[in-house]
Amino acid sequence: TGNRGNHTLVRLFDKMAMAAMMRRATMQVLRTSPARALARSTIGASSRFSSTAADTSALGLNEDQQEFLNMCTSFAKNEMLPHMQEWDANEVFPRDTLKQLAELGFGAIYTSTEYGGSGLSRLDASVIFEGLSGGCVSTTAYLTIHNMCTWMVDKYGSDELRAKYVPAMASMDLFGSYCLTEPGAGSDAASLSTSAVADGDDFVLNGSKQFISGGGDSDVYVIMARTGAAGPKGITCFLVEKDTPGLSFGGKEKKLGWNSQPTRMVIMEDVRVPKQNIVGTEGQGFSIAMSGLNGGRINIASCSLGGAQAALEQTIDYVKDRKQFGKPIADNQAIQFRLAEMAASLNASRQVVRLAAAQLDAKSPAAPQLCAMAKLTATDNCFDIVNQCLQLHGGYGYLKDYKIQQYLRDLRVHQILEGTNEVMRMIVGRDMLK
Repeated sequence: TGNRGNHTLVRLFDKMAMAAMMRRATMQVLRTSPARALARSTIGASSRFSSTAADTSALGLNEDQQEFLNMCTSFAKNEMLPHMQEWDANEVFPRDTLKQLAELGFGAIYTSTEYGGSGLSRLDASVIFEGLSGGCVSTTAYLTIHNMCTWMVDKYGSDELRAKYVPAMASMDLFGSYCLTEPGAGSDAASLSTSAVADGDDFVLNGSKQFISGGGDSDVYVIMARTGAAGPKGITCFLVEKDTPGLSFGGKEKKLGWNSQPTRMVIMEDVRVPKQNIVGTEGQGFSIAMSGLNGGRINIASCSLGGAQAALEQTIDYVKDRKQFGKPIADNQAIQFRLAEMAASLNASRQVVRLAAAQLDAKSPAAPQLCAMAKLTATDNCFDIVNQCLQLHGGYGYLKDYKIQQYLRDLRVHQILEGTNEVMRMIVGRDMLK
């Protein structure tokens, strides 16, 4: 028994050493990537404010995470922020910018390293998405969805499926979309009606998916379809390529925000998919969908943090510069109190998000509830912060010349997707009463 215990410890230490080695290798790639030169101009401090209260984003991070944050805020400032309003106004999907982010290792952040992922943690990913979102919330949000798709294929797919798709998704030579929501199945996702009927070596899919980010532009689609009886256990996950016969797309939706990523309906009419393109096992789809959404909720909450941080920083600059009654409006105590309340709310939201990410990394049984709390808290609070920032800008905040209104429009949908905030309250409340 003692020898078996020793052998188990040796294997455990070997695994830990291998994981540490892979992480070091990943960090070396990130530090030496050619695309990283784009992010170096302001490396050294994640915030341009001397006040800790104005930006707590770097507090409590380890050295690697501070490096990620610095790199991402710099990339956002140099490569995204100057184009953010153009992408929004002209509905530009910035594929080249997303490819640059993939060169930095951000196409498969928390996907394992075996087939090209970066092998980083959910907390690392949260820091990365927060840093990038100040440059463009909408573009970063699509990146989070692509990351979720890549992780799902790598985590649950067969070795054959992983080898075929994960490397190209990690490099973003293939863009991914997540297809769960249907016209008649939103919050009640387990009631989805898209069907998948076995036919020889294939499944034949029929149905439609609604509100699909990247729809029509993405190359591969992670689609949940019903292969069995009603309810969650009758759902299976499939990976479907864009050019598969019978797969088509609706018109591009006109949206309030998130305009740098296309949103379309995904339509399946006798779409024949090989059985080897099942992700996981038959009947496992709903479980896969929910496991993906736990991380997705942290990701979208992190985008809200980044958007609110950028809006707050821009508002601090504005109230210092804007003069009324012969002095900067920042001299008014009412303005100072409002700034303080926003900073406190943003910092509290950040801590809840990072706690949830750390617990998801630790595979804590409390992670689903904490992810719901994080998504609810951060997306509600951050939208409120940006709304207050717009108010402090007065009439100027309502003009599209200023970025505040775009942060407001882009953050609004975060209270709806990845599970509405009403559903987040249900998840937490039911857990409290069980």
